Amino acid sequence: MHSPLIIAISGASGSGKSLFTENLLNAFSEQGRPVQVLREDHYYRAQDHLPKEAREKTNYDHPNAFEHELLQEHLNQLRSGEPIEYPHYCFKTHTRLPESETLQPAPVIILEGIMLLARPELLPLFNVKIFIDTPLDICLMRRMMRDVKERGRNIESVARQYEATVKPMYHSFIEPSRFTADVVVTQGGKNQIALDVIKSHIQQTLL
Repeated sequence: MHSPLIIAISGASGSGKSLFTENLLNAFSEQGRPVQVLREDHYYRAQDHLPKEAREKTNYDHPNAFEHELLQEHLNQLRSGEPIEYPHYCFKTHTRLPESETLQPAPVIILEGIMLLARPELLPLFNVKIFIDTPLDICLMRRMMRDVKERGRNIESVARQYEATVKPMYHSFIEPSRFTADVVVTQGGKNQIALDVIKSHIQQTLL
């Protein structure tokens, strides 16, 4: 079995990574190519040992909030043709769920997350590194809408978190990681030209 092609898609929270990932996934699905998608936020560290008040104070926009060691282990397993136990995370209780999901290897693996390109130990595992570059004010608006709608937050808490950790961590870790990318995509997940170029490159690689 050939090693899978691993594509990492990174950028700020709310930049359009998920949309770009979905568009890429749909393009491969139409061609009948098996694709597996992993999301970095599933790898937030388990915090069962902490009270809920302490969990709420965790800086979730710092690289240390993620268990990248487990992600690295899982990528190596998938590269070796082995299935993984993919973790799930609850954003309302701020800890990992006890149930995991068995995921099988696939010829194409897409990863999506804010810190993927900021971790030197992960970079050698990626065949294609993509950075979604979107203005921060747009990212903030999207993040507010998502956190209020999907994660039970209120606008005031999202705004406080943005000023306290999201924006500083973006400038400290995420923005510099764009220089490790093979491709920088502007206009977020709707950039059809970038999607077509990347899709064509990947198709040639898989021949």
